[in-house]
Amino acid sequence: MSHTTFPSDIPVPTDDGACDHLKGMKMPPLSLPATNDSLVKISSLQGLVVIFCYPRTGAPNETIPDSWNSIPGARGCTPQACSFRDLSRQFLTAGVNKIFGLSTQDTSYQQEVKTRLNLPFELLSDEKLDFVEALKLPTIDWEGKSLIKRITLAIADGKIVKIWYPVFPPDQSAQHVLDWLAEEQTNEQKFVGNRRMSVT
Repeated sequence: MSHTTFPSDIPVPTDDGACDHLKGMKMPPLSLPATNDSLVKISSLQGLVVIFCYPRTGAPNETIPDSWNSIPGARGCTPQACSFRDLSRQFLTAGVNKIFGLSTQDTSYQQEVKTRLNLPFELLSDEKLDFVEALKLPTIDWEGKSLIKRITLAIADGKIVKIWYPVFPPDQSAQHVLDWLAEEQTNEQKFVGNRRMSVT
């Protein structure tokens, strides 16, 4: 499945400090619709949860305009989702309880993506921008819609403990999180109640 390629000449995003305020923040008590038709309240989830926020995935056979490619960090949502799909077992071994993708696209759109890409995790819709506004997340304005800039969050028992921003290249996003998890295990740093350390 060749969903993991994207142009090599796309502009690299820079850290503009727009996510510096997130470290240590507690998740707001919001419930977001998921692709399995449930409502997910992130603040109530136990253990370690990884959420990768992405702007938008393209529709099947959609032609990606140059104007989209020219936005630093915009291109690469499908390769990012596939990176988490392909390494999902390693996340479970590393003690991650849940993985979610999150965008401002609606649930029906996300359900098609989940099925087409065979994603083993749910996608969350922030179509009403409740999550964006509560966390003051940076956005991209695109064709009259607000899209979330690419951010990955590690959340332990409802509290943000690690932020990846900007995320680049997007197809390496999942590996970057796994590398951090391995480093945390090496340093024997444990988040209370969040992790079942793998025993070999």
